[in-house]
Amino acid sequence: MKIRHGDLEDLTAITELEKKCFPPAEAASLASFEGRLRYFSNHFWLLEEGGCLIGVVNGMTTNDSHLRDEMYENPSLHLEVGSWQMIFGVMVDPRWQGKGYAKKLMNQVIADSRESGREGIVLTCKKELVPFYEGFGFVQEGVSESQHGQAVWFSMRLLLT
Repeated sequence: MKIRHGDLEDLTAITELEKKCFPPAEAASLASFEGRLRYFSNHFWLLEEGGCLIGVVNGMTTNDSHLRDEMYENPSLHLEVGSWQMIFGVMVDPRWQGKGYAKKLMNQVIADSRESGREGIVLTCKKELVPFYEGFGFVQEGVSESQHGQAVWFSMRLLLT
């Protein structure tokens, strides 16, 4: 089992995994992932076992301390030296869920973000996942302004400094 950063060769596999993990209204498109991989492939963490993609975390960095919907579709907003790591998605193949792989990925993202000197990490999640992220030290900041996929999202923040 290894975690590595993504590249354009992973585009199809990442997009297929996204479709397995999110409803159509919330899932990022192939074109969206292509833009993200072109701008910030080193902010894709891929967990693999024997060449099989098990899970992915992806997001961008910025000096904006709030995750805004436009960030999902405009990869040019990425600022490599940004203070904040935004997380757009945490996904584990349904066949592999419940085995601690999302936790393994999140621990790597947190460690890498801390090592990079980020001020913190911001993500949004559905209500049932709030306790999962609180387990890493994220603080729930209430209902997000996000309209992504017409779902109700909760803002979560982890301070690293």
